[in-house]
Amino acid sequence: MRNATYATALTLMIGWLVWIGKPVLIPVLSAAISVYVLSTAAESMQNLPVVGRLPAWARRVIILIAFVCAVVLLFILVINNIAQVAAILPRYEDNLEVLVTRAANLWGIQDQPTWENLRRVTLDQMDFRSWIAPALLSLRGFGATLFLVVLYASFFMAERGLMTRKVVIALGGEEAGSRALSLLARINERIGQYLFVKTTLNLILGTVSFAIMLVLGIEFALFWAVLIAFLNYIPYIGSLVGVLFPVLLSLAQFGTLWMAGVVLLSLSAAQIFVGAVLEPRMMGRAFNLSPLVVLLALAFWSTLWGLPGALLAVPMTASLVLVLAEIRTTRPVAILLSASGRV
Repeated sequence: MRNATYATALTLMIGWLVWIGKPVLIPVLSAAISVYVLSTAAESMQNLPVVGRLPAWARRVIILIAFVCAVVLLFILVINNIAQVAAILPRYEDNLEVLVTRAANLWGIQDQPTWENLRRVTLDQMDFRSWIAPALLSLRGFGATLFLVVLYASFFMAERGLMTRKVVIALGGEEAGSRALSLLARINERIGQYLFVKTTLNLILGTVSFAIMLVLGIEFALFWAVLIAFLNYIPYIGSLVGVLFPVLLSLAQFGTLWMAGVVLLSLSAAQIFVGAVLEPRMMGRAFNLSPLVVLLALAFWSTLWGLPGALLAVPMTASLVLVLAEIRTTRPVAILLSASGRV
C-alpha cells in the first residue's frame, strides 16, 4: 500500500513538472529529435561522391547550416502567407456566402424565417479578418521556439563528439564504458533511423501534395504542403487534418463543391500512397507501436502540451520503446508496448 502511494505521488509530481516545464521541454525535446535526424542525414552523406569524403564534423556543419536555413525559410513562409491571407480574405468571404446561398436555394429554404435566424448566428457573425491579429501575435512565440530549437540543436551537435569520452570517464573504465557505448550506439542507430525515415516520408508527402495543389491552382500551396508534412507526424488524426485545411480553402477560393471534392480525392490518394505503400516498406520494424499505445500517447501529450505535444508524442514514444527494447530489464515493457511483440 505504501509503495502504491509513493508511486502515485511520484507520477503526479512528474506529470506536474512536465506540464509546468512546457516552455523549456518543448524546445529541448524538439532539438533532440532534430539532432537525431540531422546526425543520421550527416552519416548518410558518406555515400555521396564529393561530400562523403569530408570529415564527420564537416558533414554535421553542412547539415546544421541547411537546418538553420530551413527553419528561417519556414518562419518567412508563415509570415508571408498570413500577410497574403489578410489581403485576400474579403474575396474568400464573398465566395463562401455565394456557396451557402446557392445551397439554401437548392434546398428551398432561402425564404424561411429559420434560415434568416441561422444566417444571423453563423455567417453574419463571422469576421475572418479579426483572426489575423491573434495569429500575428502568436508568431512571436513561434519564432522564439524556433530560435531555441536551432540553438539547442547546435549545442547538442557540438556535444556529440565529446559524449564518447565522457561516458568512458563517467563509468570508470574501458570495459564498462565500451558496453555502455555499444548500447548507446544501438539505441541511437534505431532512433535516428526511425526519425530519419519518418522525416523523409513526410518530405515526400509534402512534395507530392504541393505538386497536386499547384496543378489544381490552390493558393498558398507551399504553405499547405509544409503543414501537411508536419501534421503527418501525428498518426491517424494528422493526415485527416492536413487534408481538411486545403479542402476548406478550395471551398473559399472557388466556391464550388466539385472542386473541393477533387482536392479531397487527390490529397487523400497521396496520403494513402505514402501511408499504405511507402511507409511499411521504408519503416521496417522501427515503427512498431500498438495502435492503442499510439492513441494513448496522443491523448496524453496533446492534453499536456497541445499541438506541439501531439507532434512530438509518437517520436518520443517510439524512441522510448526502442530504448526499453535495448535494455534487458525493461525489454518486457517494450514488448507490451509494441504492435507485434517483436522489438
